[in-house]
Amino acid sequence: MLTFGSMQAQPLPVLPRLVVMLTIDQLRTDYVEDFAPLYGEKGFRRLMREGKVFANAEMPFAGVDRASALAALYTGSTPAVNGIIGESWMDAQTLRPVNCVDDPKFMGNYTNESTSPAKLLTSTLADELRIATDNRALVYAIAPFREAAVLGAGHAGNGAFWLNEQTGKWCGTTYYQDFPYWLDEVNSKDAPGIRLKNAVWTPLYSPERYTCLPGETKEAFKYKSTGKGNYQNHKLTFTPLINDEVNRLAETLLDKSGIGRDQVPDFLSLTYYAGPYNLLPTGTQAMEMQDIYARLDGSLARLLDMLEQKIGLQNILFCVASTGYVDNGIPDHSLYRIPGGEFYLNRCATLLNMFLMATYGEGQYVEAYYDQQIYLNHKLIEDKQLNLADVQEKAAGFLVQFSGVNEVYSANRLLLGSWSPKTDLIRKGFHRQRSGDLLIEILPGWTLMHEDGSVQQTVRAANVPTPLILLGTGISAETIRIPVNATRIAPTLSGAMRIRAPNACTEASLDL
Repeated sequence: MLTFGSMQAQPLPVLPRLVVMLTIDQLRTDYVEDFAPLYGEKGFRRLMREGKVFANAEMPFAGVDRASALAALYTGSTPAVNGIIGESWMDAQTLRPVNCVDDPKFMGNYTNESTSPAKLLTSTLADELRIATDNRALVYAIAPFREAAVLGAGHAGNGAFWLNEQTGKWCGTTYYQDFPYWLDEVNSKDAPGIRLKNAVWTPLYSPERYTCLPGETKEAFKYKSTGKGNYQNHKLTFTPLINDEVNRLAETLLDKSGIGRDQVPDFLSLTYYAGPYNLLPTGTQAMEMQDIYARLDGSLARLLDMLEQKIGLQNILFCVASTGYVDNGIPDHSLYRIPGGEFYLNRCATLLNMFLMATYGEGQYVEAYYDQQIYLNHKLIEDKQLNLADVQEKAAGFLVQFSGVNEVYSANRLLLGSWSPKTDLIRKGFHRQRSGDLLIEILPGWTLMHEDGSVQQTVRAANVPTPLILLGTGISAETIRIPVNATRIAPTLSGAMRIRAPNACTEASLDL
C-alpha cells in the first residue's frame, strides 16, 4: 500500500498540433558533423543541441534508393511488404519499366504525368492519422520529386505537390481532392520556373571559408542554366536552391490551409535535397558539397523560424530523416589504379539466354532485364515443363562466373533458402511479384553501364551513416550513436499522435 500510495500519475505527453516530417535526400551524419564550421546557430546546431539525435539510422534492406527509402520511412516496413522496390521496376505484364507512382487512371495538375500511390501496398503514417481522426486531420506533402510527395501524402492525404522539372511550376494529381486555388496563384506569379529561370548557383561564402586537402586550390564554382535561359536545363531540383523553394511553398500552405491551427493533429511531409549536383564525382572536401550543407543549414533555420512564428514549436513535433543512401559519381579509377571494370547488364542477359538455349532447347528464356535484375520467361519454362527453381539456380550458377559479379541471388533462394544476415537484407528489398528472377550483386569499384545512355554509377559497399533527429516538447536532448532501424520512425510518430502504427509495421517505437 505504501508503494502504491507513493506512485503518482504520469501526465500524458503533449499531443502535437502538427507533425512535420522533413526527409532530406542523401543526408549524411559525417557531413553534418564535418561541415559544422559553416553553420549558423539556428539550423543544424540547434537540432543537435535541442533534439534527440540518432546518429546512425539504418535502412534494414538492400538496394535502397529514394523511393524505397521514403516508403520504408512512412510505412515502417520494407519493400518485401510495401511493394516499393525502387523508383522504377520492370512490369512483368508489359515488359516495360514503370515508375512507382505511375497510374493512368488519374490526370495531372500542371503536368502530363498520371500519378497515384496505388502501387504502395500498405498504409502509411498519414493514412492512419486520417483514419483515426475521421478525415478531420489535414495531410499535405511538398517535395522536389513526384514519388516523394505522393508517398508522403499516402493514400488518404489531402494533397501532394511536387515540382514539374519541365516548366518549373508546382504540380499535383487529380487522385487527391485538393489542388487549391492559391497554388494556381503561385504558379501564375511566383513559381520557381519564373523567378529562378536564370538562377546561378555560386558559393554562399568566400572560397577561403571552405576546407580543402593540402595541395588543393580553392576556386569558386559557378553553375547556371544553359541555352537561352531554358529552365529545364538548370537542374534546379538537384541543387540546394530547391530547398528554399520547398520552404516558400510550405509557408504559403501554412497561411492558406489552416494546417496546425486546431487541436486535431495534422501532418506535413517535406522533402529537401542534399545529394551531389548532377552526380559530380565530389569527395568529402569538395566545395560544392560543403556549400550544399551550408545552404541546407540556412534552409533548416528558416523553416524552424517559420514554424515558430506560424504555429509555435511547442505545438509541433519536428522530425528530420535521411533517405539512407548516396548517389555515387564515376571517379577516374584509371588515374589511381584502383581495380574495377565496366559491367553491361544487356550483354549479360544475352549470353545467359544463349546458355539456357544450349541447356534446355530453343526459346527466349530471358524475357527482360532492368536494374541489375533479370526476368525469365515463366510461360516458356512452364510450356517446356521445366522446374522454375532449377532454371533459376542453373542461371545463377552461370551468371556468377562473369567478371565483376560478386554474387547472384535467385528468387527461389531468397524466398525459400537458408537465412543469413546478408541474405535477409536482400530478401527484405525483394518483392516476389515485382522483383526479377535473378538479382546480380556487382563488385565494389565496378561501374554499371547502361546502353540507353542513362546515368552510370560506380558501386561502393562502404557504410554511409545517416541521421534521424526528433525535436519537440518533452523530447530529451541527447545524441545516440548505437545503430537503429530507420523504419522505427513510423511507429514513433504514430505513438506521439496516439494513433495506430501503419498496418504493415512490426517495429517498436523509439524511446523519446
